[in-house]
Amino acid sequence: MKIVTHETKKRRFIFGDIVTCATKIRKRADEMKTQAAIIGGGPVGLMLASELALAGVKTTVIERLKKTVPYSKALIMHPRTLELFAMRGILERFVDQGTKVSSGHFSMLDTRLDFSRLDTKQNYSLMLPQAETERMLEEYASSLGANIIRGAEAVAVTQTDDGVETVFRDESGIRTLHSLYAAGTDGAGSIVRKQAGIAFSGTDADLTGTLCDAALKHPPESSFLSTCRLEGSVVIVPLTDGLFRVLIISPHAPQKRKEEPVTENELKEDLRRICGTDFGLSDPVWMSRFGNAERQAEQYRSGRVFVAGDAAHIHFPAGGQGLNTGLQDAFNLGWKLAAQMKGKAAPHLLDSYHQERHSTGKEVLHNIKTQIKLMDFTESGMALRETMTALLDFQESNRLLAGKVSALDLHYEPDAELPPHTLNGKRLPDIELTLHDGRPARLYDFLHKGAFVLLSLRGSIPAGIDTDSVAAVRAELAETRADWDDVHTVLIRPDGHAAWAAGGSGREAEEAVLAGLERWGFI
Repeated sequence: MKIVTHETKKRRFIFGDIVTCATKIRKRADEMKTQAAIIGGGPVGLMLASELALAGVKTTVIERLKKTVPYSKALIMHPRTLELFAMRGILERFVDQGTKVSSGHFSMLDTRLDFSRLDTKQNYSLMLPQAETERMLEEYASSLGANIIRGAEAVAVTQTDDGVETVFRDESGIRTLHSLYAAGTDGAGSIVRKQAGIAFSGTDADLTGTLCDAALKHPPESSFLSTCRLEGSVVIVPLTDGLFRVLIISPHAPQKRKEEPVTENELKEDLRRICGTDFGLSDPVWMSRFGNAERQAEQYRSGRVFVAGDAAHIHFPAGGQGLNTGLQDAFNLGWKLAAQMKGKAAPHLLDSYHQERHSTGKEVLHNIKTQIKLMDFTESGMALRETMTALLDFQESNRLLAGKVSALDLHYEPDAELPPHTLNGKRLPDIELTLHDGRPARLYDFLHKGAFVLLSLRGSIPAGIDTDSVAAVRAELAETRADWDDVHTVLIRPDGHAAWAAGGSGREAEEAVLAGLERWGFI
């Protein structure tokens, strides 16, 4: 018989206590807490993380890939996106790495959209591979304190009464991230959207195209080519390191599933059929297929869960609007979610994310439908394209479509609870100002920290406003702007839209300013 002594019992007790303690420590290590969880660390997720971290929100990004993919579907950032970067004082780091282009296109029509005439200091697009955009946004988000976990795949996202639990798998095993809110920026197949029960309505692809990054022994004379004819369409854009982006739509060839691999022979055959030459295409480093599937999330918010970017909308890549729309989603959501978590959000604020960005996404899908309709590879389709090309020679027609593609015509629904004004809901350019003490300044200078700006042109700054959330500025316009003629004071949102404007002067204007500040929770 084995004798158990007091000392043996003591050792067992100590050992058991150590095991229990170790188990608890391991369990705690497998559970993490954050204020905001972002599932998907592409450009949209990183933009959202940057905005939240800028506001002091503890933010964690979960990204499936261990490192940024070097291949870039998106190459263009449009003027509105560049304005947003300017608002945060980070534009130049992107401009330094990219190439400015003063025009855009609508359905590859021969007459280009003229961005140089638009009412913005960023009157150009920027050619910059998506991989570079993502790299710089990751550096920016990290510098602000965002925690980015790569090689982590989300497997479940569940809402609770007081937050969201995201279960993910990484090299350490299965872990759980507890957050107050979560955002799905995890692409068209978004697990966040699916588990939130958000419908993704739309149509499947019936037209596919191919793209590749490859060497061209005999590139087009101008290095750049955009052509659309009966046989199909081709776009060729020079990249770096001697590579060219080649994009092909070959409508008369058998349509293949988006998932089916592209071959070098397929690309060459299509180029010869459409252009009469394959330009000596060789050594492709990346080949992919895209389609015209079109879907939009019916709700961008479900309780404590949000979707943005491709998780909220997908469409044919016409005009390079996909990445830009997604980045603008993130910019719209970031400051609103931050205000909510800091207890400084007006009651209507979080719901306005869906209201504003769903309608914007719907407008983008509408102009994409138009562009696809113009890709009619028939005799009558070519005739229609010639007519549209001629119409774009008229400045007003060109300006209309340039405003849509660049997103500079964006005008959110005005706040119905406040008196109407032409500026309400409007996107504001980086206007020149003369400060009360005579110094010159620009509007976007005051948006670098992601706060609201109360710009007073005809009165004093009201007492008692929340100066932690609002930068109060007294100034005059240094330039004449017709839609600002009667402006007394304007409250500018962190995304550069006018929350409201009060016109006139005297006591009536001052009362309107106080009502506007109270409505938005700043007094």
